[in-house]
Amino acid sequence: MTATGSSARPQGRLVRDGRTGPELRIGIVVVAYNAATTLLETLDRIPVDFRSRIAEVIVCDDASRDNTFELGRLWAERPETPPTTVLRHTKNLGYGGNQKAAYSLAIERGLDVVVLLHGDGQYAPECLPDMVAPFDDPDVDAVFGSRMMDRGAARRGGMPLYKRWGNRILTTVENRVLGLSLTEFHSGYRAYRTSMLAAVPFTSNSDGFDFDTQIIAQVVHAGGRILEIPIPTFYGDEICYVDGVRYAKDVLKDVVEYKLATRGFGTAPWVPTPEEYAFKEGDGSSHTIILDMLRRLPPSRVLDLGCSAGVLAEQMRAAGHTVVGVDALELLGVRDRTDEFHRADLERPLPPEIGSGYDVVVAGDIIEHLSHPQDLLRQVRELLRPGGRLVLSVPNFGHWYPRSRVALGIFGYDRRGILDNTHLRFFTRSLLRRMVRDCGFDIVAESATGLPLGPVGGSGRLTAAVRAVDDRLVRLRPTLFGYQHVFQLVPHAEDTVRADVVKVPHSATTDRAPGRSGYASA
Repeated sequence: MTATGSSARPQGRLVRDGRTGPELRIGIVVVAYNAATTLLETLDRIPVDFRSRIAEVIVCDDASRDNTFELGRLWAERPETPPTTVLRHTKNLGYGGNQKAAYSLAIERGLDVVVLLHGDGQYAPECLPDMVAPFDDPDVDAVFGSRMMDRGAARRGGMPLYKRWGNRILTTVENRVLGLSLTEFHSGYRAYRTSMLAAVPFTSNSDGFDFDTQIIAQVVHAGGRILEIPIPTFYGDEICYVDGVRYAKDVLKDVVEYKLATRGFGTAPWVPTPEEYAFKEGDGSSHTIILDMLRRLPPSRVLDLGCSAGVLAEQMRAAGHTVVGVDALELLGVRDRTDEFHRADLERPLPPEIGSGYDVVVAGDIIEHLSHPQDLLRQVRELLRPGGRLVLSVPNFGHWYPRSRVALGIFGYDRRGILDNTHLRFFTRSLLRRMVRDCGFDIVAESATGLPLGPVGGSGRLTAAVRAVDDRLVRLRPTLFGYQHVFQLVPHAEDTVRADVVKVPHSATTDRAPGRSGYASA
């Protein structure tokens, strides 16, 4: 037995109920397509002494052109069989689509563990007790049967040479990209804890054979633990519907797509998306620049707009500031990381309970998510005390990355960064300058960040060299190489002066020399 897993933070809502052994409600999902010649024999091979532990068998006929469905019903009607549901899809859903329907039903029926069994008998039903036994450990989320764990077993079982080599090469690449150590990615003999299935977006997966690769990435991404057990290999006269070349292309595309999506590129719907907005760590990031600004200030009252889970607010509090957080969602832990939290939609007028008189308002990577950012900026002016300032960070659409995407005709959204698929507005530096001035602010300081090399990965000399070159380019031409613009803003000086003038008696200004305003010091 081998096990692999991930220490990554779960992205779904994985909740294990702790049931083990005989208490587990076990389901067997049989996917079948034109399996009339093998289905009954496969079902009959389910060990008799194991059948009492099976809560339900679900036979899913994927719109076969033969009598697979009728034979499934015939088996279900036998008195010695476990409770069985036989389904026939009215159209062919594909290998992955068939699993989606089956797993959704298993979750709906309240099963705890579901084992995938192929109706063509390629995977031995005699191994079902072995597939289920590891779930006595409540930390096991998936069990995969591997034909590659026992050296030479695949060859003895009749697996063709080209399939053995193809399996090993693909598995090696997939392990390398995903950081795993599975002995086989391509076995169709699998068992899942349904709480894990409910925690991952498997219904967004491919309808094809690469469904099995995508769900591996999802389980690991959710922090799940996968355990492998050896199974026998059997190749008979069953019909293979897999196009090997296309399958290899699809699974390689999937693992690369997953890796890129977790780094922020692309919008693959099958890769889970975190609820909370990520804290930007690393030298030169917008959050690092904001924190450096605030660390130079005395203890201040700070309003953090769009605070997400409060990770940035927590850092600001550690620097001695009192932080009030505002966000449309109340994420786990946000009230512990802020001094005060208010739930509010930033697209609407801010509620009065937020108060006013703030020394600093932070809007870190927020206004690009709003349909009318000017409305929020004008509200912020009213929340600042005299002498207070707004710290604003915004992605730079003039950066070479989106410029290149547009120029090459491959413009599209990403999961994060400048082309984040939740961005409603795009800004260049000139557009941003114009907007903040129109909203009543003066720019007292501005800077640009470099590439976010942290999420892309890598370390050592190469990363340091890329960082050094990028930093120099950002200094030379921030409009092209700056990844984000960070502004420090204060309300227009003339607005403050105008308020002061109202309080000054008219006679106090009458002796001023013609042609001089007398307010230059303001």
